[in-house]
Amino acid sequence: MKIKAITIKLILLNFLEFAVWGAYLTSLGRYLGNIGLGSQIKWFFAMQGIVSIFMPTLMGIVADRKIEAQKVLSLCHGAAGLFMIGAGLYCMKAGGLVAFGPLFILYSLSVAFFMPTIAIANSVAYNALAKDGLDPVEAFPPIRVFGTIGFICSMLLTNFLKIDGVAMQDSYTQLLSSGILSLVLCAYALTMPSCAVNKGAGKQSFVEAFGLKAFTLFKDRQFAVFFIFSMLLGAALQITNGYANTFLGSFAADPALADTFAVKNSNALIAISQASETLCILLIPFCMKKFGIKKVMLIAMFAWVFRFGFFGLGNPAMPGVLLFVLSCIVYGVAFDFFNISGSLYVEQNTTTDIRSSAQGVFMLMTNGLGATVGTLAAGAVVDAVGVFQDPAKWPVAWYIFAGYAFVVAVLFMILFKDPQKKVAA
Repeated sequence: MKIKAITIKLILLNFLEFAVWGAYLTSLGRYLGNIGLGSQIKWFFAMQGIVSIFMPTLMGIVADRKIEAQKVLSLCHGAAGLFMIGAGLYCMKAGGLVAFGPLFILYSLSVAFFMPTIAIANSVAYNALAKDGLDPVEAFPPIRVFGTIGFICSMLLTNFLKIDGVAMQDSYTQLLSSGILSLVLCAYALTMPSCAVNKGAGKQSFVEAFGLKAFTLFKDRQFAVFFIFSMLLGAALQITNGYANTFLGSFAADPALADTFAVKNSNALIAISQASETLCILLIPFCMKKFGIKKVMLIAMFAWVFRFGFFGLGNPAMPGVLLFVLSCIVYGVAFDFFNISGSLYVEQNTTTDIRSSAQGVFMLMTNGLGATVGTLAAGAVVDAVGVFQDPAKWPVAWYIFAGYAFVVAVLFMILFKDPQKKVAA
């Protein structure tokens, strides 16, 4: 079957979109630890959640009412790229005296413009597929897989490429790499098919425009329980992004472990998580039919227990490193089964007039409030345990995270009833 030109263009769009993120997301914590900002890691990753609370909505309104979506995508990546390059250049100039304030401000401005691009890139893709006569529901998922592939390729580049003898995962060069990729996508986004601007959207009420009507779902006890647990589990999303690479890098202090693959190539090891995520997407249709939404979500919750627990039990030497590999494999189940099954629950149990905004509430609770609170709480745990003073205490932190995920899973099992699919109005 001949692949359409628009499919190839969208594959490249998704590849670049997530390559921008993969350049630093799993390795930034390691670099921050190297320059003495380990105790500030939580703020860098919490900022992604904070801006996700409001920036995607604001940029979405701009794309709906004022400027074509592909142009908004271009503008956002242009700003994100320039601010991230600015952060990298600041670190280069500062050398070993990087201050938290300037770096954090430049980084925060960059992610504030980057985070909305994930949703906008999806809108641009849906529009392009529809214009070409393709069904987005069928055509988009295989295209989206290349986003994860782009993330993995960018991670591996950050892991293996050395500049002036220093691996990018240990250096500010990962910020420059991300910024450059953003600028490439800034230009490339303008080659996408034009997206319509909905002038009629200006007649919407404030509640409708900002998707606030979906918050009436909290009146339904089951939805209230679902959204609360979405936030509680969303708290786990950024923990390993922020601390896994830092944790693996801490073993370099032990001469017997410093040259092991898991320490020297920690970003490559963590990339197994994203590979697992790609494969687990294929399992979801079968598992949904076999077990139903509640059991699939429970599988995801207990997978988080194993994700954290295996990190606590493992070490870079054989056979302990196999536990790290297992932790990366179960990540695909933990991440995909929760996010996709949760999205399907919202899709199947809301009426058409609030379906999109209800998805926005789900994202707000998980990637916004949940990720923000979870990252800050995880940082407090890491600081309280004292891992940066004594790396041997890292397992304690991982066991606390595993215990948290276990408690959430048990409470969800008790409080959340197996839902029945509602008929859309």
